[in-house]
Amino acid sequence: MSPTPASPDASPVGAARPLTRSQRLDRLPFTRKHGRMLGASGIGWALDAMDVGLISFVIAALSVHWELSKGDGSLIASAGFAGMAIGASLGGLLADRLGRRSVFALTLLVYGLATGASALAMGVGVLILLRFVVGLGLGAELPVASTLMSEFAPARIRGRVVVWLEAFWALGWILAAVIGTFVAASGPTGWRWALAIGLVPALYSVVVRLGMPESVRFLEKQGRHDEAETIVRGFEDSAGLASPVAAEQDSSESSQQVSPESPAAPAARVTTEPPPADPLSSETAGGIWSPLLRRRTAGLWAVWFFINLSYYGAFIWIPTLLVDRGFTLTQSFTFTLIITLAQLPGYAVSAWLIEVIGRRWTLTLFLAGSALSATAYGLADTEVLIIVAGCCLSFFNLGAWGALYAIGPELYPTAVRGTGTGAAAGFGRIASLLAPFMVPLLLATGGQVLSFAVFAVAFALAAGAAFTLPEQRGRALAE
Repeated sequence: MSPTPASPDASPVGAARPLTRSQRLDRLPFTRKHGRMLGASGIGWALDAMDVGLISFVIAALSVHWELSKGDGSLIASAGFAGMAIGASLGGLLADRLGRRSVFALTLLVYGLATGASALAMGVGVLILLRFVVGLGLGAELPVASTLMSEFAPARIRGRVVVWLEAFWALGWILAAVIGTFVAASGPTGWRWALAIGLVPALYSVVVRLGMPESVRFLEKQGRHDEAETIVRGFEDSAGLASPVAAEQDSSESSQQVSPESPAAPAARVTTEPPPADPLSSETAGGIWSPLLRRRTAGLWAVWFFINLSYYGAFIWIPTLLVDRGFTLTQSFTFTLIITLAQLPGYAVSAWLIEVIGRRWTLTLFLAGSALSATAYGLADTEVLIIVAGCCLSFFNLGAWGALYAIGPELYPTAVRGTGTGAAAGFGRIASLLAPFMVPLLLATGGQVLSFAVFAVAFALAAGAAFTLPEQRGRALAE
């Protein structure tokens, strides 16, 4: 009987098995190249937040200058969320087929141009239509950007890096609050100038397309191994580490030049142990609802739905609710700006905890804190209590968002990672579509107390769903 031929990938007995490209990325420290990529993705993320945040100020301004009804305001906000629901799902699917970087750049272009065009709207109907197109781009951009960053971040700090990415949301929302306070509130045409600033993402899309690398995992799935190798070696060079592939090639060439009597030079080996892999089969038959993935998908969808319902129900309407309580437009926008600043420490604490106690506990605790803060805000009846409770709501809610974006891409293997994160975001956008219509009904029925009581319950349900998700801290992404 002839011996069975060895597999091409088999290593000699006792030899170290070569690291995959994904493992080589996971072993790296956080480098300047990671930092540039985080900055490029984060700027796109901040511009996204700026656009979402601006519409709440625009609606409040139009309620004064156009005597916009709450019903029309709900339609304007919900049109954007309807687009986001479709865009998130389509963006994830396209990212798994066309690449993360290309879809990221396309989404920036779409919503930047549509936002700029919104500044010229002469009526509510046109504004609603353009907000739908804006939503298509916005919805697709967020899950694609978080997936791309997750696939490059070193495993031991991946969650923290994605929370840093999500922290750019606070910068964008703060920028929206500044523009709303000093531009949108400046006069009858101030809201137009505020939306005109939204053209910036269209210009930035060129920077993203030319300056960011494509996902190595995506390139490998497409059989583009030379491109993937070039990108990985670039990150290794940035870290000051020699590529193990290059080292083995050099060692092989040197051994061919020495005589048989001379001892061969040992090949360079990477001693860093790769992180343990997620115990998830790479088999993706059945997609994100396959038997291995369905529980993860159901839990993630539930978190996305309830956190969207509460977040957009509260934060889109806060400026308008303050005006309804007798505060001037400028006072309302100033209070909102102060409340928004509390997002930054929320992200900072979330980024620290996520690698200390894990993703699941961090997400659950911040959602529970959001529920308590929403209850307090609903009961607040003085300026001080409104600001304090609003800051607590902002702190916990945005910290929860950071943890959610970190855990999503970690739940799926490469072939369906974009699809999984995009579908969850798309399902969540259904809640954000409903929230603007729900708030006026809740206000008419039970006032602000009932509205924020409903948000508190939704946050509590999200916390329960979050606790069902598997803990992925320190694990390599599933291939």
